[in-house]
Amino acid sequence: MSAPPTAGDSGSVLDALPSPLDSVADSREAARWTLASVGAVGALLLGGGPLLAVGRIGDWTHALWAGGGLFVALVGIAWAMWQTSEVLVPPLTTPAVLASPALRGLREQLDAAPGYYFGSMATDVEGLLRHRRVALEISRRLPASEAAERAALERGLATAHRNIVRTDPYLRWLLATAHAWIVREKLRKARRHTFLSAVLVITGAVVFLGATGR
Repeated sequence: MSAPPTAGDSGSVLDALPSPLDSVADSREAARWTLASVGAVGALLLGGGPLLAVGRIGDWTHALWAGGGLFVALVGIAWAMWQTSEVLVPPLTTPAVLASPALRGLREQLDAAPGYYFGSMATDVEGLLRHRRVALEISRRLPASEAAERAALERGLATAHRNIVRTDPYLRWLLATAHAWIVREKLRKARRHTFLSAVLVITGAVVFLGATGR
C-alpha cells in the first residue's frame, strides 16, 4: 500500500498515483474464493453421504453423537461464512474511524513519518481537519455579526476555504488508505476465524463418522 508524495506536491499529483482503494477489490476477491470453498464443504456435509450413513445408526446413543457431530460441523461452516462475508460489507470510513483499534497499525505509521502522509499541510489528522472546523465556526458567526466584523469573518472564511482545497487531497488519500486498511484487517480476521472453524468442522466430522461408521 503506497503513500502520498511528500511536501510540495499538488492534489493533481496525488490523484494521479495508484489509489489505496485498488487493493480493496483484491481483498474482496480473496474473500469470495474463501466463501466458495466453505460453501462447497457445507454442501458436501449436507449431501447424500451423511443421509446414507444415518441408516447405519442402530441406537439413540449413536444417533445423538452423530447429530451432535453434524451440528458442530455445520456451526463451523456457518461461522466461517459469516466472518468472511464481513469483508464484502463496505465499511463507512470517516475521520472518526482513524481512532478505532483496527487502525492502530496505520496510526503508528502516521506518527512515525507524518511528513510522508501529510506533506507540508499538517502534522496529524487534526491538522488536516482544523480548517474545516474554522470554516464551520465562522459560518455560524456570520449571520449574527455586525458589518465591521462581517468583513473580517468573510476574509477569514475565504482563507479557510483555500486551506481546505489544499488539504482535501491529503485527507482523501488518508481516508482511502484507512478504508483499504479496514478491509484488509477484516480479511485477516476472517482467515483466523476460518482456521478455527475448520477445527470445528473436522471435530464434528470425526464424531459423526465415528458414530455412523460401525
